[in-house]
Amino acid sequence: AMSPFLEGVKVGKQGGEIVDAAEATKGKVTLLYFSAMWCPSCRQFTPKLVRWYKKMKETGKDVEVILVSRDKEEEDLLEYFNDHNGDWLHLQFGDEKIKEYLAHFEVPTIPALRVIREDGTVAVKEARTELAERASDDAEGLFEDWKKLAVASA
Repeated sequence: AMSPFLEGVKVGKQGGEIVDAAEATKGKVTLLYFSAMWCPSCRQFTPKLVRWYKKMKETGKDVEVILVSRDKEEEDLLEYFNDHNGDWLHLQFGDEKIKEYLAHFEVPTIPALRVIREDGTVAVKEARTELAERASDDAEGLFEDWKKLAVASA
């Protein structure tokens, strides 16, 4: 098997704990959320993602989101993450992986949401659009469709 794309990547949780991203996302539908506090369209989209994520967690779905922040200062990243994001994960401020992921996942503008597979390939590129269109009416159906594309069945 290919080694997990997120292996060895350290991510922060709400409350400041640092964990291994590969462990935290193992067997889960994993989304990378490219966003920032200074971005108005991010501030519009983030609450939709938070609501959907919360709903999925409450119904026991295996899903995880990693914030890839474009904030210019660590304080901004942490304030945005702790006050406006869901109870998910974030790449740490100044991590080289941020630049790497922006290039690898072809993110010219934010907000952008990508559903990724364990090997780092993209399962759903336009996840932001799909979530905006379907999250309120068909939250679970959206998850199930993404799961089919993202998680290889054993």
